[in-house]
Amino acid sequence: MVGALAIDTYLPSIPAIGREFAVGPLAVQQTLSVFLFMFAFMMLFYGTLSDSFGRRPVILAALTVYTCASLGAVFAPTFGALLACRALQGLAAGAGSVIGQAIVQDRFSHDQAHAQKVMSHIMMVFGLAPAIAPVLGGWLHVTFGWRSTFVFLTCFGALMIALVYRGLPESLPREQRHAFHGIAIARNYLMVLRHPRFLLLSLAVGMAFGGLSLYIGSAAHFVMDILHLPETAFAWMFIPLISGMVLGSAWGGKAAARLGPARMTWIGFGTMAAAALLNVGYTRLFVAQVPWAVLPLMIYTFGLAVAMPAIQVGALALFPSNRGLASSLLSFIQMMAFALVSGLVAPLLFDSAFKLACGVLGGMTLSFACWRLSLLTGAAAQPSPESAV
Repeated sequence: MVGALAIDTYLPSIPAIGREFAVGPLAVQQTLSVFLFMFAFMMLFYGTLSDSFGRRPVILAALTVYTCASLGAVFAPTFGALLACRALQGLAAGAGSVIGQAIVQDRFSHDQAHAQKVMSHIMMVFGLAPAIAPVLGGWLHVTFGWRSTFVFLTCFGALMIALVYRGLPESLPREQRHAFHGIAIARNYLMVLRHPRFLLLSLAVGMAFGGLSLYIGSAAHFVMDILHLPETAFAWMFIPLISGMVLGSAWGGKAAARLGPARMTWIGFGTMAAAALLNVGYTRLFVAQVPWAVLPLMIYTFGLAVAMPAIQVGALALFPSNRGLASSLLSFIQMMAFALVSGLVAPLLFDSAFKLACGVLGGMTLSFACWRLSLLTGAAAQPSPESAV
């Protein structure tokens, strides 16, 4: 939840940050974009670091940096200082999501259906953060000012350090760790990047989550400018958005063993397609208003939560001896898509509910195309390159 909270808690404060530092909305938007680019960049390395030094020490070190960066943002005297603190937050915030996926594979590699179920449960808990964060952030902003949101993030980071230190055991024994040698690590990265099915599955995840990131990146404009709601009303967008993900994760976790990965993925994409088309039709014919403008988002994230765990588990299973590295690259591709969509695409579309709906439909279509190509690639492919090394 660390990264999601850092993304969403301060969204209601974006206009106030611009006013305090006398910068425009596009400049303030970079506090999100810089965070996401740094978040994605460091994801490339967390998995490899945890393959070499263990899962637990890397998570603890990252949480320490995150907490210090959040504290720095509380006292940032200039916009540049705030941007620097957001960059440090981004560098540190990705450890949990990357290494968490590797821990699931460490513990449940013998049972992929169970791994998919656990991933669904993780997604359900992860989904709580974006639902709670902007609502909490809005009330903190109205009551105490925008800096109070970073006080909250500092306290949450400190709490997570204590919980991980006391309650998270190491899942990667020393004898299974890789030596931290640059040439060997570079070879492993190339091995994973040269696997076409892994890349297609990773792009499928990134493009599907692009619809979610488009609305998150446009949240302040969508809620306050398009729906004409106050700073304390972000719940109208985020509770339906995340409720769909939580419900989809709960249902998907129960249905995973019974239906199988392929059928779960078809159900998920079918649900996302129906939601995206409904959203385009509604915003084309009517002026966006609650609750109708947000119900398609709930349906979309339900489908997202049903389809994505199966795709993620399938991608990570391609490299059983390099789970951390594979998790890093999967998360990197997903977050790069998130960063590009929220930083570059969202500003082009956030002035219109119809444009946002079309953006979601486009991302879902690209995701489905990547997944179908991965099936064709897998059918024609030889054994995983890892087995030949």
